Amino acid sequence: MTVAGRGVVVTGAAGGIGKALAARLAAGGARVVVNDLDPAATAAVAEEIGARAVPGDAASAAGVRALVSAAREHLGQIDAWFANAGVVRGGGLDATDAEWAASWEVNTMAHVRAARALLPGWLARGGGRFVVTASAAGLLTALGTAPYSVTKHGAVAFAEWLSATYRHRGIVVQAVCPQGVRTGMLASAGPLRDVLAADAVAPEEVAEATWQALHDDRFLILPHPRVAGFYRQRATDTDRWLDGMNKLQRHIEAAAGPAGEA
Repeated sequence: MTVAGRGVVVTGAAGGIGKALAARLAAGGARVVVNDLDPAATAAVAEEIGARAVPGDAASAAGVRALVSAAREHLGQIDAWFANAGVVRGGGLDATDAEWAASWEVNTMAHVRAARALLPGWLARGGGRFVVTASAAGLLTALGTAPYSVTKHGAVAFAEWLSATYRHRGIVVQAVCPQGVRTGMLASAGPLRDVLAADAVAPEEVAEATWQALHDDRFLILPHPRVAGFYRQRATDTDRWLDGMNKLQRHIEAAAGPAGEA
C-alpha cells in the first residue's frame, strides 16, 4: 500500500494503539481521520498529529454511518479503515449480559457495520483496506475474561471471512494480534496482567509492525512473533495447548491465593 496521500480512518484513536497507529500513518503522509468517544481527547490527538477529529461511537449502526459520512466529506474517499476501538468488560461466568453485549457490539459488530458501509464503494472501484486490531486473544484465548476472548475470536473470524470472500476483488484485510501492550487496557487484563506485562510492548511498536505489514499485505500482523508458535500448537496439538493454558490458570490461582480463586 502506498500510504502517502491516502485517506484513512482510525477508530479508538484517543490513546494507546489507536493513537500510535494514527501518528505513524500521518507521519507516513496519509490524510488521517481520528475517532473516539472522548471529544476532547480525540481533538487533542488530531491537533498533535495533523489529523481531522471526528468523535463519536464507532460501534453502533448510526455511529458508523455518521463517522463514514464525515470522513468521506473530509477525505473525499476512504482508502483504509483501521478498526481499532475495543473494550474489556466482565470476567468469567460472572460476566453480566450487559458486559457480553457491550463486548460484542464494540469488539465484533463494529467491524461488521463498518464493512457494510465501506465495501460497496471499495468493490466498485476495485480496492480498499480493512485492518482490525484483534489481539492475540482472538487467536488463542484470554484467561480471566471470557467476553473479551470470545468477541476477539469473532473479530478474527470476521476478518478471515472478509479476506476469503473479497481478496480477489482488491480488498486487503489484515488482523493485528498483539499480546501485552503497555496501554490502559493492560490494567484490565485481570489475572493475565502480570503474565502479559513481562514482555509487553509499547503501542508505537505495534504501530510500526502494522506499518511494515501495510507493504506486504500479510493477513496476520504479530507484534509478538512467538504468538505464531502458540497459534500453530493450538491448531496441531489442541489438547497439549489446553493443558498448558490450564497449567497457567492454576499458576495464576495459586499466586492469587484463596481470596483470588474463582
